[in-house]
Amino acid sequence: MTEIGLRPSPISATVDFTAEGVQHGFLRLPYSRDDSAWGSVMIPITVVRNGKGPTALLTGGNHGDEYEGPIALFDLARSLKAEAVRGAVIIVPAMNYPAFLAGTRTSPIDRGNMNRSFPGRPDGTVTQKIADYFQRVLLPMADLVLDFHSGGKTLDFLPFCAAHILPNKQQEVQAFEYVTAFAAPYSMKMLEIDAVGMYDTAAEEMGKVFITTELGGGGTATAKSAAIAKRGTMNVLRHAGIVAGAADIGPTAWLDMPDGRCFSFAEEGGLIEPVIDLGEAVGKDAVIARIYPTGRTGVAPHEVRAGMDGILCARHFPGLVKSGDCVAVVAIVTG
Repeated sequence: MTEIGLRPSPISATVDFTAEGVQHGFLRLPYSRDDSAWGSVMIPITVVRNGKGPTALLTGGNHGDEYEGPIALFDLARSLKAEAVRGAVIIVPAMNYPAFLAGTRTSPIDRGNMNRSFPGRPDGTVTQKIADYFQRVLLPMADLVLDFHSGGKTLDFLPFCAAHILPNKQQEVQAFEYVTAFAAPYSMKMLEIDAVGMYDTAAEEMGKVFITTELGGGGTATAKSAAIAKRGTMNVLRHAGIVAGAADIGPTAWLDMPDGRCFSFAEEGGLIEPVIDLGEAVGKDAVIARIYPTGRTGVAPHEVRAGMDGILCARHFPGLVKSGDCVAVVAIVTG
């Protein structure tokens, strides 16, 4: 182990992870700043423990402008009773708490993207210190990890729960069983553009069952997307045997992102015109968006085309786009 790996985390928990019952507290990270010399970042956490059983780690706010997870988890933290649990539930509604408070994808303190900061550093930036605490303290406690995402301010998604194709096929099968139990309107075999530094990767490399979501976007939540998150959370806990009862399983359409052809990127900046909407079918090489130059009139728009047949499962959300932005994601319907 490296010298850094031997250093303790600067974060201290005001909850006892081994105690029975319901505890509401904080992960306190010292953070000296201009307006508070001995200040702290106080990350809310709830631990519910009752007897023997598996441990679920439930997280939202990995990116601070994604709201379905925090809604579902703040609600669960206030309502879940110890007597309803067999095992333990660790609830962190807003992992990157500074970003959550600012309503931004990354931290306003250090511009850290929590989901690209693992395994973190105990002597690093604020974001790296939080990632290190999850890497070395919280993830090792968990058998199951559910991490909520949506599109934030820049993307909009069909509402899906997802897991990854993994080298360990037993681990993969278990993950997709939980995806089925979550019972979102869509279920995805997900491909990441860049998995380095991700919370997902950290959990999966530890052998944890890891599932995630994309439940909308645009930097807000809807009644429908929040309800999907709440129902899915309880379904996952029931499937794990942590909460009694059968999962509330509804119909789901299975999607697959087989390779990089799923993604279409802007090569020019400008005003974006969607040509198809989320959930609609698209053919390979079909135009899925047009980008109009904004510097002058009378110029033909740049056309963005699909790289494969499928349905549109994600799109760029704001009306203006920059070169290099992801414009659209196409997935194959498999069942």
